[in-house]
Amino acid sequence: MAPEREKSPSGATAATRRLRLDQPQPRRTRLLPEWDPEAFGRLSERIARFLGTGRFIVWMTVVIILWVVWNVAAPLHLRFDQYPFIFLTLMLSLQASYAAPLILLAQNRQADRDRVNLEQDRKQNERSIADTEYLTREIAALRTGLGEVATRDWIRSELQDFVKELDGLRRPDGHGVFPAERAGRRDVDDR
Repeated sequence: MAPEREKSPSGATAATRRLRLDQPQPRRTRLLPEWDPEAFGRLSERIARFLGTGRFIVWMTVVIILWVVWNVAAPLHLRFDQYPFIFLTLMLSLQASYAAPLILLAQNRQADRDRVNLEQDRKQNERSIADTEYLTREIAALRTGLGEVATRDWIRSELQDFVKELDGLRRPDGHGVFPAERAGRRDVDDR
């Protein structure tokens, strides 16, 4: 007898066995460190906010003054940056090279937030306009409907007209003449 061979799936079944879309793939090891972009963005905003304050300018001025005074007035063996202050220039350039992208990142995040807020405001305005138009149509329908409804003033004027008409139909003796009686009198007068 021949040894039994394992049957391997072929076609669509083979593809689903190799790549399952309903299950997460195992994590790959990464050579580069991972970071949370939101945390980095929040940190950049905090730094950009600090760089835009008077406190930062005061601290930067104090550090530069101390740096220059130390490297001019300290004994020669304790000075770490001689007169042209090359190291100070390097440090300020380094600070500026990091500050500019952080400020731009913070501005981009703020622009994204502003865009989202603007979109939400636009949608809210559209809803308000739609609600206002609906209420306007409802009020117009109510006014049209009220034009067909007997109002208190209309009923009062109709009753006053009826009372005037009844006053015009009174007999000289003070008793009222009703329309049926009037029709009967005409019949009697006509005979």
